[in-house]
Amino acid sequence: MQSYIRVCHPLRHGYRYYPVSCLGYTSRLNCDIKGACALTDARSHTRPRKPIRLLAVRRVKEGETPSRVIQSVGLCRTTIYKWLQVAKRGGEAALKARKHPGRTPALTPRQKLQVRRWITGKDPRQYGFACGLWTRPSVAALIEQRVGVRMGVTAVGRLLAELDITPQKPLRRADERDPAAIERFKMVVFPRLRARAKRVGATICFLDEAGVRSDQVLGRTWGLRGQTPEVRTSGRRQSVSAISVVTARGEFWYEIATERLNASRFVEVLTHFMRGRKRPVFLVLDGHPAHSATLVAQYVQRLAGRLELHFLPGYAPELNPDEFVWNHLTRQGVSKTPLRRDESLRSRVQSDLANIQSRPALVRSFFHAPSVAYTRD
Repeated sequence: MQSYIRVCHPLRHGYRYYPVSCLGYTSRLNCDIKGACALTDARSHTRPRKPIRLLAVRRVKEGETPSRVIQSVGLCRTTIYKWLQVAKRGGEAALKARKHPGRTPALTPRQKLQVRRWITGKDPRQYGFACGLWTRPSVAALIEQRVGVRMGVTAVGRLLAELDITPQKPLRRADERDPAAIERFKMVVFPRLRARAKRVGATICFLDEAGVRSDQVLGRTWGLRGQTPEVRTSGRRQSVSAISVVTARGEFWYEIATERLNASRFVEVLTHFMRGRKRPVFLVLDGHPAHSATLVAQYVQRLAGRLELHFLPGYAPELNPDEFVWNHLTRQGVSKTPLRRDESLRSRVQSDLANIQSRPALVRSFFHAPSVAYTRD
């Protein structure tokens, strides 16, 4: 009757059974001084300093027999001869460990660059898709449509990460924008305005208005996974309108109102803004109907050159540095610190704008954004 011995396998976390007769033939099992048996397999070597095959070939070159060497490492007898042939053809460098190349990529490097060009700066609707935002399934469909290669969404996600394409919240851009007019304003119109302001000693200011609501979308906070945090806030809805003016030197002026902006209200704002100013003002603003009303034009004419209005191209709010005032107010104001019960929104906005006014360095930083780089000398 054949006898077997049970041996704990070091890597597979289990047991294997070997005939007792194999102990005297293969030396795959060695008994230590305590009498416990351990499997001497190449896989049991944990990160050797040099590959086993390189050491084995060197031992053969030093005079040991191949059978004795391979028996000592516990591998198949024919393996040593394959190593010797490889060393004979390519030297010891051919025996060094190399990283396995893995599966052949589904796309070639050139095709990957094509995918990058297809996605960046493009709208999925340009390729016949119904959605206007890129998703992994739409990218997979585009690759199959253009290249004829089917890829899963997980593989597409890895591909996009490899191409340095990340999921982002896009900015809204109106179809009515005129890129040529925007470029001309940045490269021609504003440089001329800046040069003329230096000649006459005028100050270039940027004006913008915004509405602030008490129920604005809250920012993010931390909470347990799967349990949405709750933030107590006032349930009374409030809204105010605010107008601000900024300069590249860090000057800041603002005014708050509860009524909507119209031509007569805008004339009042300009009257308050120009009070006490000795230098001419070149005011850059958007094309809001109240800004270009006849009543406003008549008021500007009465000032006899003390105030000039210069309009930004249509549908290009990113050209106005004053837009960043409202971005800052949205992130740091009611969205971050909701109103408490019976708290006045007007008082909160007044406090937030006064805080901006007291920080000229913050106002100057609004002019460092890439979209308003044209305003700097």
